[in-house]
Amino acid sequence: MSTQQDVAFPSGSLQLAGTLALPDGEGPWPAVLLIPGSGQVDRNENTKKFAIDALHQVAQYLAEQGVATLRYDKRGVGQSEGDYYESGFFDHVFDASSALDYLKSREDIRADLAFLLGHSEGALIATRMAGTGAGIAGAILLAGTAQSGEEVLMWQTEQVVKGMHGFNKWLIDLLHIDVLKREAVQLDKIKRSTKNAYRVQLAKINAKWMREFMAYDPAQDLSNIQVPVLAITGSKDIQVMPADLERMRDLVPGEFEGHQIPDVTHMLRAEAGEPSVSEYKAEILRPVDSRILSLISTWLAAHVPERVPA
Repeated sequence: MSTQQDVAFPSGSLQLAGTLALPDGEGPWPAVLLIPGSGQVDRNENTKKFAIDALHQVAQYLAEQGVATLRYDKRGVGQSEGDYYESGFFDHVFDASSALDYLKSREDIRADLAFLLGHSEGALIATRMAGTGAGIAGAILLAGTAQSGEEVLMWQTEQVVKGMHGFNKWLIDLLHIDVLKREAVQLDKIKRSTKNAYRVQLAKINAKWMREFMAYDPAQDLSNIQVPVLAITGSKDIQVMPADLERMRDLVPGEFEGHQIPDVTHMLRAEAGEPSVSEYKAEILRPVDSRILSLISTWLAAHVPERVPA
């Protein structure tokens, strides 16, 4: 059981909205800031048409383990102020830092036992914050990476094409379309652009975020992290390279624990078949894989032994 509170906090000139989940009983509590992944997702990692719901499930689970959490809507999403399409990767880092400041300022939270947990883009944001000296007790990286954003996007494209089937795959083969070459041309166009947002065919592109994401290489920040790190990636993740766990291990100078979970995809769910983006909608109907939740609570128990059951 837990108490869920709607909260708001400043991030520069904006007000961001979120949910604070407190365990039942007496605080102050150790706490985890939950940082959402890429895209126009809210505090639970949901959109109107695609409900990942991962951070909501993590928050519920951690409350049962005696850990408070704060999750929040991105700027320009849900109840948060701002314009999502005018925001960049480092705006998102700034917002997460503001959320951390708010969380640590509360009397019902142990400021000395504040952790970060990020999924996908959120893992990169947590990497950036941990590597630049954010006042945290540790960082949990779900589906993180040790490569630049541009390298990640190119690898992603290759994996997505491998997992295609049906009409799209038939059309690519029929027309001998070089998808990687087309992706490289499109990314180069975005890098040379100066607008924060523009349209490509029918899709609106957050070009500012894309430019900053492509240029950001987490390797330097990983090598500067001085707090304990838990990194978890699924073996069937086709959006970040599972093998990056070993590169993270080599880069992080301090305590590092890495796990590649068999059959888990980028959606943090298990998939019996071949990984494919087309399967995501079916995957998110299932709960977050219990092995991930168990690893998180076990790791937290080792770092907050007086409050978190193993």
